[in-house]
Amino acid sequence: MLGLIQRVNFAKVEVDKNIVGEIEHGILALIGLESTDTQKQAEKLIQKILAFRIFDDADGKMNLSVADKNGGLLLVSQFTLVAETDKGTRPGFSRGMPPKEAELVFNNLVNFAKESYPKVQSGIFGANMQVTLCNDGPVTFTLKT
Repeated sequence: MLGLIQRVNFAKVEVDKNIVGEIEHGILALIGLESTDTQKQAEKLIQKILAFRIFDDADGKMNLSVADKNGGLLLVSQFTLVAETDKGTRPGFSRGMPPKEAELVFNNLVNFAKESYPKVQSGIFGANMQVTLCNDGPVTFTLKT
């Protein structure tokens, strides 16, 4: 399971020109699910995202988490994160979790996040989404479980 997290000043997800998820200062997390991923890994990833210290403290050091800052968390499924890109010029997707199973894991991940933290929004699994964001820093990390 991969999570590409970005510290953002704001982020939103639209589907059919309707905003389905939106946060102010916080983390935009793009989530890629591989065929071997489990719900336990999803919960571990959420816990890590919520505790990952990428926000500045009073001394300007990255020492605070999104929870410490009371920021938002926007979760967006993105199967292209798990693409094989090491050979050729066309990505392969054989490592990705099948869509029906991935939808269940992603939705459970979102539910776990909402139970763990009050400021969680999400995109819609499998939808054609338009994501708008302002990366703060820029600060971007890849997390893997």
